[in-house]
Order: sequence, then structure tokens, then C-alpha cells
Amino acid sequence: MRAFAIAFLLATCWVQHSASLVEPWLPLVACGLIALLPALRARGPVRVVLFAAAGLALGVGLATGRAHERLGDELPKPGEGRDITVEGVVAGLPHRTDRGVRFLLQPKTVLTEEAPLPSLVSVTWYAPSKPGSAMPTVQAGERWRMTVRLRRPRGLANPHGFEFESWALQRGIRATGYVRPAPAPERLAEHEAGWPQTLHRARGLLRDRLLETLGESTQAGVIVALVLGDQASITREDWRVFWRTGVGHLMSISGLHVTMFATLAGAIVLRLWSWVPALVRAVPARSVAAVAGLLAALAYTLIAGYGVPAQRTLVMLAVAAASLAFASNARPSLILSIAAIAVLLLDPWAVLAPGFWLSFGAVGALLAVTAGRVGQPGWLAGAIAAQAAVTIALWPALALLFGEAAVVSPLANAVAIPVVSLVVVPLSMLGCLPGLEWLLPWADAALTWLMAILRPLASLSWAVVENPAPPLSLAALAAAGGALLLLPRGVPLRAIGIVLLLPTLLYRPPSPSPGEAWVDVLDVGQGLAVVIRTTNHALAYDAGPSWGPDSDAGDRVVVPFLRGEGVRRLDGLVVTHADDDHLGGAFSVAIERQPGWMLSPLAWEDPLHALVPLSLPCIAPGDWEWDGVRFTVLHPDPGAWAEPPVRGNDQSCVIRVATAGGAVLLTGDIEKRAEFALARQYGDLLRSDVLIVPHHGSKTSSTEPFLSAVQPGDAVFSAGWANRFRHPAPEVLQRYEARGIACHRTDVSGALRVALPGGGDQRPVVFPLVTRRRYWSERER
Repeated sequence: MRAFAIAFLLATCWVQHSASLVEPWLPLVACGLIALLPALRARGPVRVVLFAAAGLALGVGLATGRAHERLGDELPKPGEGRDITVEGVVAGLPHRTDRGVRFLLQPKTVLTEEAPLPSLVSVTWYAPSKPGSAMPTVQAGERWRMTVRLRRPRGLANPHGFEFESWALQRGIRATGYVRPAPAPERLAEHEAGWPQTLHRARGLLRDRLLETLGESTQAGVIVALVLGDQASITREDWRVFWRTGVGHLMSISGLHVTMFATLAGAIVLRLWSWVPALVRAVPARSVAAVAGLLAALAYTLIAGYGVPAQRTLVMLAVAAASLAFASNARPSLILSIAAIAVLLLDPWAVLAPGFWLSFGAVGALLAVTAGRVGQPGWLAGAIAAQAAVTIALWPALALLFGEAAVVSPLANAVAIPVVSLVVVPLSMLGCLPGLEWLLPWADAALTWLMAILRPLASLSWAVVENPAPPLSLAALAAAGGALLLLPRGVPLRAIGIVLLLPTLLYRPPSPSPGEAWVDVLDVGQGLAVVIRTTNHALAYDAGPSWGPDSDAGDRVVVPFLRGEGVRRLDGLVVTHADDDHLGGAFSVAIERQPGWMLSPLAWEDPLHALVPLSLPCIAPGDWEWDGVRFTVLHPDPGAWAEPPVRGNDQSCVIRVATAGGAVLLTGDIEKRAEFALARQYGDLLRSDVLIVPHHGSKTSSTEPFLSAVQPGDAVFSAGWANRFRHPAPEVLQRYEARGIACHRTDVSGALRVALPGGGDQRPVVFPLVTRRRYWSERER
């Protein structure tokens, strides 16, 4: 069974990381089932080989079949950007934003002809722009008629970044879009009958009651997350504290909470059942307790919305309960293997979620240091050993998936786990019952006390240790090393585990050689964010847009990229001008990467100045050199600052980066006026091999005189896919193509790297940073 589970897991991983799906897949399933029959009767190595072969065939076949099924439930391309009228039910809990409300919609009837829709779509209903207009009100379980405009899921493509398309595929979301204001949406029913609409409605009413009871409590969002799995109300600052202290896994419906809730219910039933000898003689108390615990876990999972992470925990508990009730002598590794198979049968996309690897890794580590060991350590020694085992087991995965790990996590979890799991969760769950609402303020008080401990820990400069994202091969080697270290004492070659951990611990990503420069244009949608690196220095040129009060491109794209590339601090930060699509992420970058200085044309009252030690106005001329690479500020000059008619775009900070082998010109959002001024002042001195296209390819930029002065061989457009400004403009693209300039686009290819060579015998090259393709990808590669 263990060989089958490992092979089944590897096969599922292979499918989910493949560029295309196997055709046909049914013969593979048949071969796997046929191989199982002799495997059950075989012995020795033959048995292992047959089980492994069956696992591989069934893993590939079943995962491929499910993938074909989900890909078939998609928005046809002709339906993109089209107004479609639909009647549907609000599924799950709507999330309010500063601009409207976002929710999942299950289409029931499509009223527009020849417009098939997926079974689940994510839409945003934006608030009217008129001052004083009311925000849209949508409740879970309601039935609406509305007109929506949708497109297929498409995310940003950056190294070390969040993959939206993968996330949406896991959750069955096959289209995203927004509600059209006309015709006006119409609520058809406050409660759609049937399942799971009744569950959605009940969860929505419960969330409203929790928020009403807790009022203005700063921890209301955390309590809602612990009860309902709805994390949208947790503030960005609180999430930062949880992440830096390593307790983020506790602030949602985690496996630990579900398990402890089930254990508590099972323990109560066990005690009550044991008091009646007749019942014990009829049915063993342990079996009844296992069933009771599983039912409690099911109830908690339903209240949490029956999301995929909660489903995984429920499946693991079901396997454990069955083992406890009917096969008490089953080995822990066998239970874990069966649970993994069950989870992957239910959700083959689980292997794409960090939670899958972290949860199974943690459980495996705990079993390794507890199951089958001779002698039982004291509670303190046992707790320390368990925490050490989990840390060793999960560190390679944390390095690969997130690029960092919380050093203070053992101390923080030692306090947070009992407070949250034994105090906050029970009080919050009991507080949901009628007449027990008075328990909720006590849960809030416990969380407030806990935050008073966590915040100072999170503020420590050494609270988090960063590890550049290692190659998968090194992470796998480190995982094997961690597994060796968790073996019992006395096992031969156990110390080799330390040697296997070292490559990942000491790994340093590639960096430019002396005299070279890498100019990485990140994919931030409709905006601009560029990272420029030399051998020993790094500079951020803009940081992309903000997407709301709790989300921006700096936090979601730029900082993860820098972390994964091993850039722990920035030497400088350039903010070209005050438009949000360039400035919005700069605050996160300044806080997380502490640049030594900033160049910008921002007004002196702008709060960003206070986040850097030295803030200077961006004024030409100015230059500096790093590792043999020349940086030159070309615009704006002091005269431009003195002219009131100059638009904000034309105040953009323009910088030329040059090596012995080539140059790239970064232009921000300059328009015709600034372009004419630059061409007139610098002429041929403006020449660059690569041009970061002004203003995302707007019709107001990329004038003929400017292009004649720059004479680029390559042009890089940073723009959002199908953005509302229609950047880059078709006539601008034609202008570049007519000159024989190679055009590269972040909305098409994702993040792009401009590699400036250090020698004159080479020329700059432009290439995408994310080259892997998955079977669900909407991007061209």
C-alpha cells in the first residue's frame, strides 16, 4: 500500500505539472486496476513493483480524466467580453471590498442565447461611482438575475509568485468578471431551496450574527475565520504578524482545529458511553467515539463551507477513525498512505496547494517521532521534540514554496496553539449557539491577549529567516535529509541527513557577473514594476499598482520575486511619478526591502518619504556606477519642475542603464511633450538597445522623433491583459513593427528579463522568466 500511495502521488504530481494531458486516459485506469489483482496475491519485491505500477497507471489515468472533465467546464472563448444575462445563486460568503462586493455565482439559467457558462464563476459587483451611492448588498444563498461580462481565468506570471490560474482551477472557478449596471440586477429569491444553497444561507446568517455581536472588535475577522473559514476580514497587519511568527496556520479552519474539535467530541462520547456497561457490551465504546468524532468533524467542515482544505482534513480523520474502530493495529504510515490516496481521489489538484504538503509533512513528522518509539518523554520534552521534528520536516517545503520561515515559530506556537485551539475555537463555536453569544467577547479577549505577545515577536528583525527559492532537486534532497534525521537514534547513516540539508541551506541563486546587468520587467497587470540588478546591487524602478487597502503588487509580486532571488535589501528605489499603477506597491517594497535611498518627483508631504533614510528629487542630469554598470538620470530637468502646465506623466523619472555590451532606457509614463524634449536635448545620446515602452504603449507616447532618437532593437510593453485602456494601442504596435523593432509584452509572456552583457562582442537579449506551461494555462509561451 505504501508503494502504491507513493506512486499514485508521484503520478498525480506529474499530471498537474504537465504541459498537456494524456490521450486516451481510460486504458491507463484499466491497466492500473488489472495490475492490482496480481499485486494483492504477490509477495516480496514483486508485490512492491506491481503496487507501484498500479499506482502510476491509476494516478495518471484518474488525474487526467478529472482534468479533462474540469477543462470541459469552461467559458468558451467567444463568450469573453460579452454581456450575458443569467439567473444564478450566490455560492459561499460574499466579500466586501472598498469598491464593491465579490462573490461566487452558480449559474442556473442562461437567458442569453448561445452563451454557455461554467458551473461556477467569480464576479465583482462594483459600487456606483456617484458620491453617496449605496454599496451593493448580496447575501449567500440568494437567487439573482443579472448581466455579467466574463473572461477565462488568467493570472500574472512571475517567478516565485502566486499562480491565480492554478488556484482557480483547484476551486472549480472557470470564469471571472463583473456585474453590468444595466440592466439593473434583480433579486429573485432571498433563499434558494435545496442543497448546498441552504448551507450557504446558514453560513451567511451566522457570519452576520458574529459580526453584529462582536461589533467594533479588532479580532472579529479572526473569529469569523476560525468559525467559518472566511479570512477576508483579517487585516493585512494581522496577517503580517501571523506570518512572521509562524502561526498563520492557526488563523483559519486548519486540520489542527478540526482534529481537536473531533477529538473533544469523541472523548465526551467515549466517557458517556463507558458509563453504561450494556452499551459497551453491544458496541465498543472506542468505535462509537470514533464515529462521534468523525460526525463532529463533518459538522465543523460544513460550517466552514466544505472547502477543499477542510475536505482533506475530514478525509484524513475518516481514515484514522476507521482504523481506530476496525483495525487498531494498523501502522501509522499505512494510515497516512490511505489518507493521501483518499485525498487525491477526492481532489487531484491538492498537490498544487502548499497546505497539502505542509499538512502531510507535519503529520508524518509527528508520527516519525512518536509512533513506535520505546518510552514516553515528559510533556515538555515531547513538545520540544514534536516542534523540532515539524520544523526539520517542513523547512525544505517552506524554502521552496515561500522562501522564508519564522525563527520565532516554536515559541509563538507554544503559546498560540493551546490558546487558539483550546480556548478561542471552543468559545467561538459555543458562542454561535443561541443564548451563548456572551462567550464571544471572552474569545475576543483571549485573542487580544495573544496578539499582545505575538506583535513584539513579529517586530524582531530576526523573526523570519529568508532562504532563496532552491531548485526542486535541492528541495527534494533536503526533504530526504530531514526524513533521515527523524529516524530513531542508532539507525545507520542517520547523520547523512545533515549533509543533504546543506545544499539548500547554502544555496544562492545566480546573479549578474561583473559588468553585466539584469533588468527584470515584472508582470503586475496594468502598471509597471522593474528590478535592476548588478553583481552586488539592486534597484526597484516602480512597484506596480495597489488592488485595494490590503493588497498591492509590491506585496504580491515584487517582494516575493526579490525574496526568491535572494535580494534581502534594495540599494535604491525609484518611483517615476504619483500614478497608482506605478506608486501603489512602493509602500510594501519600502517596508519589506528597506531601500537605502529613493528618487522620485513626489510631493514632499507624501508619506512614502518617511519610509526611506534618504529621499531625493529625481532631477537630471545625474549618474552613478555599480559594478561597472552606468546609471544615468535623463529626465526631468529642473526646468520641467518649474513649469505648471507639465502633466504628472511627463514628470516621470527617466533612467538609462548601460553596460559595455548594451543599454536599456526606462521611461515611466512620459508622453509626447517629454519625448520631444528628450529627443531635442540628447539626440543620438539617447540610443538604447532596449526600450521599456513609455506609458504602456499609449497613443499619447512613442512618437516618431523619440523612436528615431532611441533606435531600439527590442521594445518591452508592460500592460495588463485586456485592460480597459486598450494598451498597447494597435497603431503604436504597428509603429514599432514598421521599424523592425521586436515587441515583447508582459500581458502575453509574463515577466521578462533584459540581460545586458558586459562585453562588446555580445548584444542584449530579452526572454520570459516563466517558461513552464501547464495544461490549463491561457498564456502564450
